[in-house]
Amino acid sequence: MVVAQELDLERFVLAALAEDVGRGDVTTEATVAEDAICTARLLLKEPGVICGLPVADAVFRALDPTVVFEPSAADGDRFEEPTDVARISGRTRAVLTGERTALNLVGRLSGIATLTRRFVDAIDGTGAEILDTRKTTPGLRALEKYAVRCGGGRNHRFGLDDGILVKDNHLAAAGGISTAVRRLRAAGTRGLPIEVETDTLDQVDEALEAGADRILLDNMAPAQLREAVARVAGRALLEASGGVSLETVRAIAETGVDFVSVGALTHSARSLDVSLEVLP
Repeated sequence: MVVAQELDLERFVLAALAEDVGRGDVTTEATVAEDAICTARLLLKEPGVICGLPVADAVFRALDPTVVFEPSAADGDRFEEPTDVARISGRTRAVLTGERTALNLVGRLSGIATLTRRFVDAIDGTGAEILDTRKTTPGLRALEKYAVRCGGGRNHRFGLDDGILVKDNHLAAAGGISTAVRRLRAAGTRGLPIEVETDTLDQVDEALEAGADRILLDNMAPAQLREAVARVAGRALLEASGGVSLETVRAIAETGVDFVSVGALTHSARSLDVSLEVLP
């Protein structure tokens, strides 16, 4: 699970458990003997891409380091039928107390990975790539962007410090594309490429003339996108964005853009149905 530079997983799951467990799992502590042991299965109950198994493992280990989590799948695996994806063995109290936190995370991340895979499949063969955005759940960005990667998508910038994107409000404040790009060059960009948002073909020309490395084509129709691709002619990377859906994404990708960014990957993905069942 490659999120080490983005997330302290142990600290994250402790915070998630604190939110759910609070002062203690009253039901489990009253009904389950302290020394009880169980084995449970983690079940993906609908077709999709599984994601978040290492996170679930961390949840149970945070409650009891002796719990054994045995995955029978790997993050990014795709299933067409309901499938057992892991076995959990150990103290029953820890398994039951961690159940909801683990399921919430696996369901959420699997939903993002599954939706991403649908977008990636929809543009197969076009040469374009699917990107995510910063439209993520506060506190969950590292995991949600990890889920996008598990679904076959690519991450755009993680935050404001590792990528430059001059958007419409920046342009209004700076006084236009040329001024904004000139100021960025003068300030130094730590080697980061400069991307500029445009919503007209005239702005595309201006961004290219200013020396933008990437140009975001916002809410343009396919005909405009094709014209932008022709005008730029490979001199900058092009990213299409704005209202992209599964119904429209292939037509957008076929215009010749390099990337299609989709905020819906993280802000509109439905959680997959997963469950944990204690075995008799």
